[in-house]
Amino acid sequence: MSDRTATHRVRAYIGLGANVGDAPATLARAVDAITKLPGVRVRGVSPLYVTAPWGVTDQPDFHNAVVAVDIPAGPDRAAGALTLLAELKALERLAGRRGRRRWGPRELDLDLLVFGRNRIVVDRPAEARSIDAETDPAKAARRLEVPHRDAGERLFVLAPLADLAPGLVPPGWGVTVETRRRHVAATEAPDAVRKVALWHAERGAWVREPASG
Repeated sequence: MSDRTATHRVRAYIGLGANVGDAPATLARAVDAITKLPGVRVRGVSPLYVTAPWGVTDQPDFHNAVVAVDIPAGPDRAAGALTLLAELKALERLAGRRGRRRWGPRELDLDLLVFGRNRIVVDRPAEARSIDAETDPAKAARRLEVPHRDAGERLFVLAPLADLAPGLVPPGWGVTVETRRRHVAATEAPDAVRKVALWHAERGAWVREPASG
């Protein structure tokens, strides 16, 4: 695994999602847990979004957000990404995440979206595999791909990521996150992804904006 004592740091972006129980509270606890990972410095937390279910629609709406972190990269970027991913999967388990059908309900979903300027495709060790790998053979065989293979197609990722890094051009995309967000948003229903609250760092929670008027 990567050396967390290395001085060179990488900016990574982590996608958060949940739709079981008190999802905003779960995601706030996840942000707090991420801040406590070894060597990790949280640099930004996006607003909170409510998202219509994707893939399987007979379930509650999701809450989604993105967190920007700086993390020691170590000499091997793939190992550094796998270390972070394994820690995120451990946090999912601590939050009570259970394996379910594909695109089904999630107690907590944490995805590594971007890891610096690196394109990474690598086999996952057991500790970095999706919890759904136990029930979904496709997930069991899936390698880690960074940038995340589906990030550029999903508005619930692009919207909060654009709040933090609109000018970012993830490796292999050729366009900025904001450009991609606009393109995908034009194909979605206007209320498919709705911003509902802003992150309040001192409270460690998302706070809904007061209604105008």
